[in-house]
Amino acid sequence: MKLPLNPAVDNLALPAIPAVQAWAQEYDGTRGPLLDLSQAVPGYPPPPEMLGWLGEAAGSTQATNYGDIEGEPALRKAYAAHVAALYDAPVSAAETHITSGCNQAFVSAVMAVAGAGDAILMTNPCYFNHEATLSMLGIGTRFVACRPEDGFLPQIEAIRAALTPEVRAFAVVSPNNPTGSVYPPALLSAILDLCQEAGVWLILDETYRDFSESKDRHELLSRPGWRDNLIQLYSFSKSFCIPGHRLGAIVGGERIIGAAAKIMDNLQICPPRAAQIAVAKAIEPLTDWRAANRAEIGRRADALRATLAEAPAWQIGAMGAYFVFLRHPFTGTGSVEVAKRLAREAGVSSIPGAFFGEGQDDYLRLAFANADCDVIAQLSGRLNGLA
Repeated sequence: MKLPLNPAVDNLALPAIPAVQAWAQEYDGTRGPLLDLSQAVPGYPPPPEMLGWLGEAAGSTQATNYGDIEGEPALRKAYAAHVAALYDAPVSAAETHITSGCNQAFVSAVMAVAGAGDAILMTNPCYFNHEATLSMLGIGTRFVACRPEDGFLPQIEAIRAALTPEVRAFAVVSPNNPTGSVYPPALLSAILDLCQEAGVWLILDETYRDFSESKDRHELLSRPGWRDNLIQLYSFSKSFCIPGHRLGAIVGGERIIGAAAKIMDNLQICPPRAAQIAVAKAIEPLTDWRAANRAEIGRRADALRATLAEAPAWQIGAMGAYFVFLRHPFTGTGSVEVAKRLAREAGVSSIPGAFFGEGQDDYLRLAFANADCDVIAQLSGRLNGLA
C-alpha cells in the first residue's frame, strides 16, 4: 500500500538542475568540451586566502559547537558595516541575520510575513525555487508580467493592479534571475513607495549584486520607515565562490530579525560556523578581489555580445550581471525540447525558459558568468550548428 505524501510537495516537479545536467550527460563530445551554462556557479575559484581561512576555521573546536541563531557576531558586524558603506545608510549588526544560503533566507523571509492562504507577488519570469518554496508552504503565488520590450522589468501600474488584498509581499530579484536585468534605483524606489502605500512587504533578493558593474545604488536603506516593510537578501556563497559552504544573509528591522530567529531555531539552529568565521575575516580584505571579479564578469558579458552577434537567429531578450535570457529561433518548439537538443547535440547546457514561468517557452537562460571569454567565444558556432 502506497501511503500518501504531502501533495504540496508531491505535486512539485523534481529539481530542475539535475534534470538539465542529465541531458548534458548524453552529449558525445563531437563539438568539443561541454559548455555548462546552466547552474549559476562562479567560473573561477576562491582565492587562497579564503581557502586558508576556511581550513583554519574548520579545524577549530569553536566551529564544532552551536553558535548564535542569528549568526556569528563577528560576521553580522562585518556585514552590517559593508552594507552601510555600500548604500551609505545606517545599518546595525542587530539588523542582520545570517542564513545557510540565500534560498534559506528567502524561506525565512516569506514564512515571517505570510502563511497558508496568503499570497506573495512575484515577477514572471521568476526564479523557480522561489515559486516552489511558496507552493510547499501553502502560500499562493501571484504574478506581474515582465515584457521583453520593457527589458523584463515590471511596470508600476502593473504591480499596482496585481497587489490584491491577499498579497502580503512583493518578491523582487535584482540583478534578476533568470533575465539578468538590473532594476534601476528609481524603479526600486517607486516599488517601495507602492508597497508602503499598499501595506505589503518588499522582499529584495540581491544575490547577484556583487557581479553588477552598475555604480548606481538604490537608497532604500536610507528611507524613513524602511524597517517596517523592506527585507533585503544576499548570498555570500556566490560572491566569495563558496557555494558548497551555504551562506546567505537577511537585512531587516527588529521584527523581521526576531521572526527569522524563531524560524531558524526550528530549521537549522545556526548556520555553518566555519564558513561564517572565515567570511567575517574575508569581507574587507577581499574587496579588491571581488571588484576584479566584477570587471571580469563585464569582460565575459562583452565576449557574449560579440559571439551572439555571429549567431543572429538567437536574440538577447535581456542580459545583465550574470545571466542572459536568450530567445531561441525555433518558433513553435518548446524551450525544454530546445534545451535538450542544445545539450545533447551541441554540448551547451542551459535552462529552459519554461522553468521560469508561463509564457517563457521562447527563451533559454544561460549563466555566462560560469565560463571564461575563450569558452564563451565558442558559443556562436555551437548555436549556429543546431539546425
